[in-house]
Amino acid sequence: MARQKGIIKLKGTIGDITFYKTKDGHLAREKGGIDASRIKSDPAFQRTRENGAEFGRAGKAGKILRTALRSLLINSADSKMVSRLTQSMIKVIQADMISIRGLRNVIDGEAELLSGFEFNIRGKLGTSLFAPFVGAIDRVTGSITVDIASFAPGNMIAAPSGTTHYKVISAGAEIDFEAETFVEAHSETAILPWDAVPTVAISHTNMVTPASVKPLFLALGLEFYQEVNGQMYALKNGAYNPLALVAVSGL
Repeated sequence: MARQKGIIKLKGTIGDITFYKTKDGHLAREKGGIDASRIKSDPAFQRTRENGAEFGRAGKAGKILRTALRSLLINSADSKMVSRLTQSMIKVIQADMISIRGLRNVIDGEAELLSGFEFNIRGKLGTSLFAPFVGAIDRVTGSITVDIASFAPGNMIAAPSGTTHYKVISAGAEIDFEAETFVEAHSETAILPWDAVPTVAISHTNMVTPASVKPLFLALGLEFYQEVNGQMYALKNGAYNPLALVAVSGL
C-alpha cells in the first residue's frame, strides 16, 4: 500500500495498480492475490477459512452490540471504534475453549474481556470521570445499575475546554449474539452545571429480561455541553464524550 502524493488524486485501476480513497488519504496498491475459489476449497487454506469465519463472527457480534447501544453511541464514538471493537470481539471468540477452531463464538468465549472497552478513544471515561461509581448486574431481577455518590463535578470530571454543563448517561443491554437480537434500556441525568457545587447522589436502573441466560452489559458515559445565551449546545458535536463498558456478565 502506497500513499498518493501530488496535485491530482486518482481513483480506479490502471494496469495492475488500484487507486482509492480512505479516511487516511488517497492510497494505491498493486492488484493481485490468490483466487477466491482456491481459498474456498484448497486444503492448504483451511486455516485461512477458519480465521475468516471467526473474523466475520466477530464483526457481526460487534455490530449487534453497537446497535444495542446506538442511542448512546450516536454522540460518543471515534472514527475507528468499529475496527477496535471487532479486534476485541476476536479476542473474546479466541477465548472459547469449547468449540473447534473456525466455530469458536462469543457465547462460549469470554465476553468479560470487553469490560473496560472505551468507545471513544479521544475522550476516555477512565480519564474523564474520577468520581467513584458502583456498577452492578443482577441476572435474577434483570436490573443493571450504576450508582455515583455525591461529588463536586469541577473536581471529579475532567471536561474539555469550553464545557459549562454535562450529563451522565448509562445503558444496560442483553445481547443474543446467535439470534442477533437484544434488549436495551438507558438512563440519563438532567443537564447539570460543571461547577464546584456537589451533586446529589446519582442512581440509574436499566432493566432487561429477568433470569436471562444471555451476555449482559453495562455502559457508562458523559456528554458535555456549552451554554450560550441560555441555550445548550453539544460541545464540539460530542467529539470528546466518553463512553465505556464498565461491567460485563457473559455467563
